[in-house]
Amino acid sequence: MKLQVAIDVLTTEAALEIAGKVAEYVDIIELGTPLVKSEGLSAVTAIKEAHPDKIVFADLKTMDAGELEADIAFKAGADLVSVLGGADDSTIAGAVKAAKDHNKGIVVDLIGVADKVTRAKEARALGAKFIEFHAGLDEQAKPGYNLDVLLSAGEEARVPFSVAGGVNLSTIGAVQRAGADVAVVGGSIYGADDPALAAKQLRAAII
Repeated sequence: MKLQVAIDVLTTEAALEIAGKVAEYVDIIELGTPLVKSEGLSAVTAIKEAHPDKIVFADLKTMDAGELEADIAFKAGADLVSVLGGADDSTIAGAVKAAKDHNKGIVVDLIGVADKVTRAKEARALGAKFIEFHAGLDEQAKPGYNLDVLLSAGEEARVPFSVAGGVNLSTIGAVQRAGADVAVVGGSIYGADDPALAAKQLRAAII
């Protein structure tokens, strides 16, 4: 299972600082949507240039103009780009076309999708590299939120998948047992007093 750090800061400088501390322990460096909106795709370029050996994920959460937006991100240095599962099939297919042109990948993010299992299978059939079972920060803040809902859906869908939504040192084992290909960790790394130590501990917890 790969470890992905989701960097949800607002400046390229801060992102580079965090990435520099944790890169040796992670496989994928994700530039969160707020960062991309704040700094633009130059942040993607900066991270890729600093860490050319890492998979760089531009979390665009594209909802329309799939081929165009993915193409722009790939040209900026992204290896993976996210498209929302709620988007039209044609949007996902367009992004996949751009990915094939660049020999890169599209991740379909199921945030806000009610029937995650069905949509995961559909998105995979459209050519997504993997599917992200994702609960956003707002959803995680609701009373009663539980990561198990995502893990159960991932197991049932039987597609290559990642899990994002409160993954930390106490839950990463369950993520791996569910069969996830990628564990996505945000605040537990970038918000830690020692991000490098946090990433190291998460890496060590992956069997």
